[in-house]
Amino acid sequence: MSLIVQKFGGSSVADAGRVRNVARIITETYRKGHSVVAVLSAQGDTTDELIEKAREINPQASRREMDMLLSTGEQVSIALCAMAIERMGCQAVSLAGWQAGVVTDSNHSAARIKPIRTERIRKELDKKKIVLVAGFQGISRYGDVTTLGRGGSDTSAVALAAALHADLCQIYTDVDGIYTADPRKVRGARKLEEITFSEMMELASLGAQVLHNRSVEMAKRYGVCLEVLSSFSGQPGTNVKEVVKTVEKTHVSGVAKDENVARLALVGLADRPGIAFKVFSLLAKHEVNVDLIIQSIGRAESKDISFTVALGDARKAKELMEEHREEIGFQFVELNEDIAKVSVVGAGMAHNSGVACKVFEALYSAGVNINMISTSEIKVSVLVDQREADRAVQAIHDRFFA
Repeated sequence: MSLIVQKFGGSSVADAGRVRNVARIITETYRKGHSVVAVLSAQGDTTDELIEKAREINPQASRREMDMLLSTGEQVSIALCAMAIERMGCQAVSLAGWQAGVVTDSNHSAARIKPIRTERIRKELDKKKIVLVAGFQGISRYGDVTTLGRGGSDTSAVALAAALHADLCQIYTDVDGIYTADPRKVRGARKLEEITFSEMMELASLGAQVLHNRSVEMAKRYGVCLEVLSSFSGQPGTNVKEVVKTVEKTHVSGVAKDENVARLALVGLADRPGIAFKVFSLLAKHEVNVDLIIQSIGRAESKDISFTVALGDARKAKELMEEHREEIGFQFVELNEDIAKVSVVGAGMAHNSGVACKVFEALYSAGVNINMISTSEIKVSVLVDQREADRAVQAIHDRFFA
């Protein structure tokens, strides 16, 4: 008998009908002879609604109290689903993160999972019960409830699958699997039967929202068998694995768009050693992550540096630069928040020439101007104006997949 971990997102449990549908999927898996641990997210927009309630009371609420509040959303989902499963004639038990033994560090709202003490879950499985675990949450060594941040339920599911040595971890979403682009926005997007961990991590970090990159990284590290599939269609999904059958033939696996990005440009930097270190060590000290970086060739003893940060860090980064302008030594800083990053990902790109050329050709044909370029062994990323991002994605996708 195999052990399967299943994760269901907020849209999958958004209302009573969908909760019953999730309960049906879980019980069908159980009745096939499998042990089942299901990880659930909060229903629909519950988390956003709870955040809004907190703002009504205290816009500067502490992160600890926010974790206490936000963790309740997932507990509602698992309790309701357990009730639905019981009505279908199976035994189920719902466990909050702390009851399931999910131990984290003390970084409220962005906690990292440490050990998972699986004794309680195994005890319930031995009683032939279906175990429902609240995703997105755990408990610190000080006994405080913590939340894992964006994509936390994906991370919870993969971490539990690793700790329990599960045979399979299924991530149920509102799409049929991993596509070459967002099928809701890009014409002709195709579902992939399989994709490598490396490709999926890149797509996840570059804006694809089917899986969170932390969960994919964890699955790769611990060798978790991962499948992404729909909770609505009943169709086979996409397998995420270390090696895929077509990896040698694959040039491009997908195109992703990320609008959560801003570009800063430091103009008129002194052209001398150590300037880049001053800039990026200052940003690192204040926990501002930097992605794309371009430095111009020095002329007249000055140069320019452009870099991108997450949209939420843009104002903070600009204020830091302006505050230390004289110490660093530059003329002025420009901030552009109306941009997007469009990326092409493929495990076979490193050994296939012409991929970047095709990207640039597609953008030229679509009349899209490129602001910045970054490449690696499995990706090509370009920065474009936000109003042109959807057109850029469609043009690149048509060039590789039409």
